[in-house]
Amino acid sequence: MLAQRDLHTGNEPLLGCLYYDAGLCRSCVLIKTPQDVQLAGKQARAKELIDAEQWREPSASGREVFRNKVKLAVTGTVSSPNLGIIRADGEGQDLRECPLPTPGIQEATARLAQFVSECGFVPYDPRTDHGVLKFVIVTESPAGELMVRFVAKRRGVQGMLFKKLERLRELVPAARVVSLNVQPERMAIIEGEEEILISDADVLPMNLHVAGRELVLNLRPQSFFQTNTEAAQVLYSRAVEWLGDAGTAWDLYSGVGGFALALASCGVHVVGVETQEQAVAAARKSAEEMLNAEKMGNAEDLGHAGETRAAGDTSGRAEFVAADATRWAREQGVVPDAIVVNPPRRGIGPELAEWIEGSGVRRVLYSSCNADTLAQDLAVMRSYRVKVAQVVDMFPHTRHFEVVALLELAS
Repeated sequence: MLAQRDLHTGNEPLLGCLYYDAGLCRSCVLIKTPQDVQLAGKQARAKELIDAEQWREPSASGREVFRNKVKLAVTGTVSSPNLGIIRADGEGQDLRECPLPTPGIQEATARLAQFVSECGFVPYDPRTDHGVLKFVIVTESPAGELMVRFVAKRRGVQGMLFKKLERLRELVPAARVVSLNVQPERMAIIEGEEEILISDADVLPMNLHVAGRELVLNLRPQSFFQTNTEAAQVLYSRAVEWLGDAGTAWDLYSGVGGFALALASCGVHVVGVETQEQAVAAARKSAEEMLNAEKMGNAEDLGHAGETRAAGDTSGRAEFVAADATRWAREQGVVPDAIVVNPPRRGIGPELAEWIEGSGVRRVLYSSCNADTLAQDLAVMRSYRVKVAQVVDMFPHTRHFEVVALLELAS
């Protein structure tokens, strides 16, 4: 898969891709650009938009097998389905040899195509609204377990999935969570609201290493997690480094609780706020497991040392609320020592930015996948200065990147 061309440094060949070379996929627009040059360009763009007192060196990502989640469009025929993308010309393109997904996803993709064929699922064609199976979404945990979600036009698919579940596990033994998502609309929306669990297991544990600590997040089928596990660990580590001494914090786009639980693990009392109820349920499960692990640790300390840990050595607490972040923040009578925001690409928007501007919160950690909207939000939060920032290469070979920034209230 690797072409014999060197980076500008001469140390490493460029990443080769048969689909890009054949003009069949153009998702990785920078794949022919050396990765150090990619990062330098992203750093330069971030500096153009954001005035930070200090810029850390960019955090590089692995250049292949880094993507822990793929959304594979199902095209082709029942006997020969393709799992990949729909090209600009409307034709499906199989991507089972794509070098970006993690090894377990790469290994499973061809077997999932075989499973789709054995089930007799007709691939969906958005041009004619004919067919039933639209996507297969696969997520891999660091432990190598998989969450496999089938997205179909109608609910009737669930009967075949229940019937063939054991066959799926024969083909893909790593499949821990299996579900059906129902998306009946003829529109460019990948997932629908209804999720039907096929497997007994309903969560995929993500075992992470954050600032020298073990952190376990639980993913449910519809909950969000960063697509690059290594980069996610960097973001959570920055939170521990920059806000780990805070007494209290709010995580206002908490998702499955990554930032909140990372801070709680080092003694911060955190409230996470998230609109997606499945994500909140997953975060609460992770917080409960963290608390139980802490209790077991305290019991072991009591047995070995004859005394419990000092109060300052115990973990903090994380609780999670299903609510709109802006509305919830406005309703509170107090403010925390610090706030974390990790919004979608649209940013936090003027309403929440204005509330933070007038809140008096001393520190804000802003993690953004869109530096343009981050800059727009910073323009509203005029009382804050960017103390330190870092580019994190969440999306190698594209022009997209993550920026994590620590804002401090100017004295």
